[in-house]
Amino acid sequence: MNGARIEAVARGPAHAFSKPQVPAGITLVAGLGVAGDAHCGAAVRHRSRVARDPTQPNLRQVHLLHAELFEELAARGFTLRPGDIGENLTTHGIDLLALPTGALLRVGGTALLAVTGLRNPCAQLDRFAPGLMAAVLGRDADGGLVRKAGVMAVVVEGGAVRPGDPIAVGLPPAPHRPLQPV
Repeated sequence: MNGARIEAVARGPAHAFSKPQVPAGITLVAGLGVAGDAHCGAAVRHRSRVARDPTQPNLRQVHLLHAELFEELAARGFTLRPGDIGENLTTHGIDLLALPTGALLRVGGTALLAVTGLRNPCAQLDRFAPGLMAAVLGRDADGGLVRKAGVMAVVVEGGAVRPGDPIAVGLPPAPHRPLQPV
């Protein structure tokens, strides 16, 4: 995973599907998420989860998506840019989907994220671009469902994050638990 880096950062103050890119960078706040983002908070902020139980811990403080997915989707006729499907951090050079639950991502100089699980694709993807939800789902060699819409994380240590910042991966102690939707 040498050369893993942040390609773009995005945040949105409103509950909208897409998030605008912030070329100057964003600030991650320990225990809360992305400063100025609608999903920033210790308790759940995603509207469907708030409706079910607003006291649940927010395991979806930061959404990370691998830029390599944009290339895969372009081959299928979809044109996406960082932030289009709601991610805060667009990465390059790291297989996010292969990380285990609890993997630690050191981003830039000071920020530390703990990966909590997979983003579960939803119907909003099809409202953004018809057929996109099916395009971010696949099957593995055993026929199991593969969710490609990125991973979710919580902020362990805060700090500034900018495009071009390096990403270092720390794995939790074995046995590793595969990512599940959160």
